[in-house]
Amino acid sequence: MNEIGFKAEKASIADLGLSNVEMAYWNLHPSELVEECIVRGEAVLTDVGALAIDTGEFTGRSPKDKFVVYDENTKDSVWWGDVNNRFEADKFDALHKRVLAYLGGKEVWVRDSYACADPTYRINIRVVNEFPWSNLFSYNLFLRPTNDEIKNFKHDWVIINAPGFKADPKIDGTRQHNFAIINFTKKIILIGGTGYTGEIKKSIFAVLNYILPHEKKVLSMHCSANIGKNNDTAIFFGLSGTGKTTLSADPNRKLIGDDEHGWSDKGVFNFEGGCYAKCVDLTAEKEPQIFSAIKFGSLLENINFYEGTTTVDYANISKTENTRVSYPANYIDNAVTPAVGDVPKNIFFLTCDAFGILPPISKLTTEQAMYHFISGYTAKVAGTEMGITEPTTTFSACFGKAFLPLHPTKYAELLGEKLKKHKVNVWLLNTGWVGGKYGIGSRIKLSYTRALITAALNGELDTVEYGKTPYFGLHFPKVCPNVPTEILEPQNTWKDKELFKTTAQNLAGLFIKNFDQYASAANNDIMSAAPRIEAVV
Repeated sequence: MNEIGFKAEKASIADLGLSNVEMAYWNLHPSELVEECIVRGEAVLTDVGALAIDTGEFTGRSPKDKFVVYDENTKDSVWWGDVNNRFEADKFDALHKRVLAYLGGKEVWVRDSYACADPTYRINIRVVNEFPWSNLFSYNLFLRPTNDEIKNFKHDWVIINAPGFKADPKIDGTRQHNFAIINFTKKIILIGGTGYTGEIKKSIFAVLNYILPHEKKVLSMHCSANIGKNNDTAIFFGLSGTGKTTLSADPNRKLIGDDEHGWSDKGVFNFEGGCYAKCVDLTAEKEPQIFSAIKFGSLLENINFYEGTTTVDYANISKTENTRVSYPANYIDNAVTPAVGDVPKNIFFLTCDAFGILPPISKLTTEQAMYHFISGYTAKVAGTEMGITEPTTTFSACFGKAFLPLHPTKYAELLGEKLKKHKVNVWLLNTGWVGGKYGIGSRIKLSYTRALITAALNGELDTVEYGKTPYFGLHFPKVCPNVPTEILEPQNTWKDKELFKTTAQNLAGLFIKNFDQYASAANNDIMSAAPRIEAVV
C-alpha cells in the first residue's frame, strides 16, 4: 500500500480500514486531478479549460435511496419516514465492510476538507473517492484547509464514495444497487452505486441539518446569502425555478454563498467553499458570474458539445436536464472571504406563483414566516407539449425537505425565535404571475422583482401604506419605487373577479391540505397563520 501527495502527519489510509488499497493519493492539487482524469480517459477538457465528465447511470440525487442509521442516538430525534429512510445498524456495518473490501486493490483519492466558514461550528471531513473527478468535486465544494492545517488534520466525519460498488438489496438491505447512508453515531457516510457528485455535497448538508439545530441551536438553511455596502446581510430561500441564484447575484452586493448556510447568534455563515450551479440554457448574458466561473478547475457534469468541437452546448439536455458545474467560491468575483456575515436584516421567501394569487411582495409576520417556511411553496407549469397548461403546486418543507433529518417544525420554531430576537424583516416575494393565472395573466418582469428587493433592502417599504389580501391575510405595500402600483394588489389585476375568488380559495385549500402532515407538531402561533378559505372577498 502506498500513499502519495501532501497528507496529514501520521495519517494513514489504514485508519479508515483501507490498508489494502493499491494506491492512496492524498490532497492532490486540482491540476493533478485534472491530468489524472484525462490520462485515465474519464474526462475531457472543454475549450475554456473546464473538465467535463459523465456521472453515469445517475444524473441526479435518488431520494428513495437515502438512508439514516437507526440506533439509540437517532431513534427518537430523527424525523423518520419517506425523507429519512431507516437503515439498521448491523446492516450498515456489514455494508461498510463490503465497500472497504471492494476498494481493496484499487487506487483511491483522499481529500481533507471542512464545512462551516465560522470556525466555532467547523467540522473536518475526510473524503475517500474511487474516482479522481469525484475528488475534484470535493475540493471545489468543501472548504479548503491551509497547508499548515492539513499537517495536523484530524477528521470528524468520513465520506467513503464508491460509485462502482453496486449493492445487493437481498444482502445489504438497500432498496436497489445505489445508496447514500448516514451513520450519525460512527460519523461515517457511505455512498455507492451512483457517480452523481451531488450526493457527496448533500450528505454533509443533511449532517449539518441535524447537528447544528439539534445540538448547537444554530438554524441550518437551504438558501443563498449576500451582503450590502452597509454590511447588511440578506437571505434568499427558494425552490428550483424561483430565481434564488439569479436574484442573490447582485453586482452591488457581495456573495456569502449560493446554497447552504447557518444562522448563529453571531450571524450567517456559508457551509461550503464552492458552488454547484445548474447549466441548462446557460449564457453569459443571463448568468455572467456562473458563465465566467467555468474555466480550468471547474467540473462540468453530463453536458454535451457542439458536434466536432469541445465547446459546450448548454441548450442540449439530451443526457439530463440537470446539467451541472462545480467550482470554488473564489471563482466568483464578489465572493466574501471568509464567507460570513452579520445577523440578517432581511429574508426573502421566493415563490413562483403560477396561480397569480400571491402579491409580488408582502411583508410577513413572525407567525406567517414560520407557516410559509414550513410550507415551502412554489408552482410549476406542466409541459405544454401535451396541451396541459394548468399550474401545479409544489411544497417542500423549509425549502429543502429532502435534506431534513429533524421534523420541519423544529427548524420553523428556531427561525421564529431568531426573528423575534433580532427583529428581522421577512418578505414573501412572488416571481410568478399577475393579472391572472398561467395562460391568462403575465409573468412579473424581472426588473420589477429586482426593484421590489432593492426597495425592501433600502428600507423604502418601511413607511408606506399596506393593504391586506383575502384568504392568506398577506400585507402588501400599496406603492413601491419603479414598480407599477396596479400590480401590487393581485385582486385588482384580475378582470374576472369570480375566477380570482375561486382560484384563491383553491390555492388556500392546497396550502391547508399540504400542512395537515405537520399540524399535529405545529404550535398555535404557526397554525394561526394558515390561510382561511371562508374569508370574504
